[in-house]
Amino acid sequence: MSKQFDVVVIGAGPGGYIAAIRAAQLGFSVACVDDWKNEKGGPAPGGTCTNVGCIPSKALLQSSEHFEHAGHAFKEHGIDVAGLSLNLEQMIKRKAGVVKQNNDGILYLFKKNKVTFFHGLASFTGAATAEGYPLTISAPANESISAKQIIIATGSNARALPGADFDEKLILSNTGALDIPEVPKKLGVIGAGVIGLEMGSVWRRLGAEVTVLEGLPTFLGAVDEQIAKEANKMFTKQGLSINLGCKINKVTKGDNNVTVEYDNAKGEANTAVFDKLIVSIGRTPNTNGLGADKVGLALDERGFVAVDHDCKTNLPGVWAIGDVVRGPMLAHKAEEEGVAVAERMAGQHGHTNFNTIPWVIYTSPEIAWVGKTEQTLKAEGVAYKAGTFPFLANGRARALGDTSGMVKFLADANTDEILGVHIIGPMASELISEAVVAMEFKASAEDIARICHAHPSLSEATKEAALAIDKRTLNF
Repeated sequence: MSKQFDVVVIGAGPGGYIAAIRAAQLGFSVACVDDWKNEKGGPAPGGTCTNVGCIPSKALLQSSEHFEHAGHAFKEHGIDVAGLSLNLEQMIKRKAGVVKQNNDGILYLFKKNKVTFFHGLASFTGAATAEGYPLTISAPANESISAKQIIIATGSNARALPGADFDEKLILSNTGALDIPEVPKKLGVIGAGVIGLEMGSVWRRLGAEVTVLEGLPTFLGAVDEQIAKEANKMFTKQGLSINLGCKINKVTKGDNNVTVEYDNAKGEANTAVFDKLIVSIGRTPNTNGLGADKVGLALDERGFVAVDHDCKTNLPGVWAIGDVVRGPMLAHKAEEEGVAVAERMAGQHGHTNFNTIPWVIYTSPEIAWVGKTEQTLKAEGVAYKAGTFPFLANGRARALGDTSGMVKFLADANTDEILGVHIIGPMASELISEAVVAMEFKASAEDIARICHAHPSLSEATKEAALAIDKRTLNF
């Protein structure tokens, strides 16, 4: 006899575990099923984000940045470091510890909020009955459960190059890129997106010669063009070799290296040999083992679970959120959808505003943005005003020793409503939150310009960029 719940959440990534907790807070009996395993075979909730994505990559980014600062920047601060050496094993161990803390934290939150957790792979077994949708859970849980409300939050998988499957030893996805046992002399990265740039930055700081091969003719096409050009210049200066407009023709694994044959932007044939190759060309929705065909769950032409604006699927009572549905593949987008769906199930009005979802690339300098880019506004024929302010003129940035980058505001030329904010520079990931709040409340650039910001702080650059909309900066 199956165990019955009001709600079953399939997947315990950022979208799934947050959805489960919110549903429990609203009074539903909730189960969450997830099959991620740690090194000992135990449960490791948190999905790609916690286990092989957001969290471990930030741990390595921080560690590698410390290493680079100790080797290059500390001397300017009057700190002399003698005999600097890299203990990569300890760095990887620390990263694993950070991951485990997050895994354990989610399990604690389930217990605190009375969410029943099952460790295994959940699959639909057939159409809904009077008791709800029947599901089986694989080992180690080996359970049968049912619920009238199902939230699918199964995430995504790394996309492989045709003919170059991941072995996580020579050809690496984001998973293998986090666990390279020794710093490669030559590292290839296919794809100059978020993962490629972040992982490329980590291993460059630790001593690898990094070559990035990007298929598109433009660098960071989704980023504001002015910011992207600044980023390209800075990353190149740091030592990343960024090659745009590349067509990958063949990838061949040797015993201890990988050979990549490609055409450059001019159509010229090139061959490069790397010790390791990271492939970061996007991600695909994960519906493996879900049993979509057994229940008649509709998928779209790209394999995503088809949903409407409210995250409803074609099946009554079945919802889907996060990477497995349309929209940006961002952990915080999944969280927002998870909360919204739980509240909709309770008869409330869940809210997710795609226009104010922030984006961040955790390189150094960081890149963060929200809203429209300048090139998008031009293409849409929107009359706008732009204002920028460089961190070079910010006192706190000078004190930090990191004056790279700028803050850029875009506002409606007639109403002054903020249409987009773009930041490249120190702590951009934190600074962007003010812009998100402002845009959610439909603030004007003038509103930000007239708000008192602490001095000295990096946030003053945000105020100054808002002032620059009307050409009245005070410190530049």
